[in-house]
Amino acid sequence: MTDRVHPADSPPTSGEHPAPKAATSSPEKPAPQPGTYVIQIPKDQIYRVPPPENARRYEHLSKRKDRRSSCRGCCCCLLITVIVLLLAAAIAAAVIYFVFKPESPNYSVENVAIKGFNLTSSSPLSPEFDVTVRAHNPNEKIGIYYEKGSSVGVYYEDNKLCNGALPSFYQPTNNVTVFETALKGSAIELTNGALRALSDQQNKGAVPFSLKLRAPVKIKVGTAKTWKITVKVTCKITVDRLTAASRIVSKDCDYGVDLW
Repeated sequence: MTDRVHPADSPPTSGEHPAPKAATSSPEKPAPQPGTYVIQIPKDQIYRVPPPENARRYEHLSKRKDRRSSCRGCCCCLLITVIVLLLAAAIAAAVIYFVFKPESPNYSVENVAIKGFNLTSSSPLSPEFDVTVRAHNPNEKIGIYYEKGSSVGVYYEDNKLCNGALPSFYQPTNNVTVFETALKGSAIELTNGALRALSDQQNKGAVPFSLKLRAPVKIKVGTAKTWKITVKVTCKITVDRLTAASRIVSKDCDYGVDLW
């Protein structure tokens, strides 16, 4: 006798229990939130490069990033160069200071001879000042070259009375140089109030003036010379009279330098 064969998907006969199905391990997909859509795109339609309509924009943005990175690199190199130069300059200045020990020169007005003041006349004045200046270079390893282009002026209050220039010369180390410079003015008109004030101050034996000196110099350090440096000297002097025999009653000089 032949056995009866049942189809695989035929329901079991009565009295037979269905065999349990094997559990599948397929992961559960998260359900989309309400109001959202899930769009499935085939892999062959996903672009790894921008589409042709966006190629120009992509290229423009890429070039902009390259330019920014190159600019950052240039700025960093420039900053590093500036820092290195500043450090080198600071080290050189420190070496010069400790090796040569520079000191500021000293200036003072030693004598003043005055002519051309007629306070009783209403005519313009032609004052003349013969000024003797003392310059002291206290440095043992630094010389000073006084170049052309200097200026010296004498002022009464805000009125410039006369002007002149210093001679050009070299001042060696640890040296005192005394030189005389002639200052002249012409057609100087002062107010009646200024003339009366000068007369009263002369009667009291105390006439104040200001002397302003500007001189371009070069500093000699060893065998090397610096660039031109402007020496600025302002002296407040008081004389007892407005004559060639005038005597300095008081004096006070300030010194400064313009490096550039």
